[in-house]
Amino acid sequence: MIIYPLLLTAYLFTIALVFTILAIKEKDLIKAVIYSAVQSIAYAIAFGVLLAPDILLVYLAVGLGIYPVIILYAISRTRRLEGHG
Repeated sequence: MIIYPLLLTAYLFTIALVFTILAIKEKDLIKAVIYSAVQSIAYAIAFGVLLAPDILLVYLAVGLGIYPVIILYAISRTRRLEGHG
């Protein structure tokens, strides 16, 4: 049935949206990167459900590999908490 993949995709996009909002509102930058990684996992699984394996692989490589490493390196060179001066 076509309804189950659509429901799963809608659920995954909702999870991704929730974790995106959590990442934006979080003051601890390490937690924000973790929330962003969870959002990337949800999008990657959704792209797999939508039968887009090329986008899934790129999203996993960038969303879970390159992006968090660069952001965590930048955080390690600055302050961990946002707004503390």
